[in-house]
Amino acid sequence: MKILLHGCNGKMGQVITGLVSDLKGSEDLEIVCGVDSEPSKIQNDYPAYARIWDIPDGFLEDARPDVIVDFSHHTSIRELLDFALSRRIPIVVGTTGFTAEEISAIVDASHNIPVLMSANMSLGINLLISLVTQASAVLKDSFDIEIVEKHHNQKADSPSGTALMIADAINETYGNKLEYVYGRSPETGKRNQYELGIHSVRGGSIVGEHDVIFAGQGEVIQVSHTVLSRDVFGYGAISAARFIIEREPGLYDMQDVVKFGLS
Repeated sequence: MKILLHGCNGKMGQVITGLVSDLKGSEDLEIVCGVDSEPSKIQNDYPAYARIWDIPDGFLEDARPDVIVDFSHHTSIRELLDFALSRRIPIVVGTTGFTAEEISAIVDASHNIPVLMSANMSLGINLLISLVTQASAVLKDSFDIEIVEKHHNQKADSPSGTALMIADAINETYGNKLEYVYGRSPETGKRNQYELGIHSVRGGSIVGEHDVIFAGQGEVIQVSHTVLSRDVFGYGAISAARFIIEREPGLYDMQDVVKFGLS
């Protein structure tokens, strides 16, 4: 599988670069080229370009990528989509922070090429989402549900995008009538049936932890996921790339990868 790595010199780009290098001897994996706003920042064992349209046509003819893996910046998405559409190359999008207009452009592109988009590429966290949606469908009439997420002290956003992914998946089982309560204070008052509490912890170097608590009368069920290394997101992105190159045009996410793996 030949990969064009978009955002190759960022944190996740370098994680994927390292994993592909480690797996090269045992798997048919290769990063044929990269794109990054600072292409010379890191010396990789593949050529890197400042813009995706800077890649020479002759190079692409000799080393046509099977898939584009994107961990860059949301403002690059339109250029990336135009390039992928012009060459009919599937895309795995791990970038976040898209505007409504950018998401609309991604959806439009998926009518013509396969696109897999996910805010969290971890297979484990996506399996957790599958498990908690099944649990909430069964337990929702008699159990309260709360989400607790923990991350390092440098994380600026709260709650995490993954916590919101989990909350949105649970909310779908309720017909989207849950009210999200972010933390609790003396003013929050007594909990009502259609609240979903989401709580954030920030400290030290915690890579990422997510707990979903189902609290009933006399019993508690808890589903947890802990990230020990960013490598999990890289492995997930590689699994997503393998999945998407076999698909028809459409918009996919990591839940599709999980379901495919369980089938």
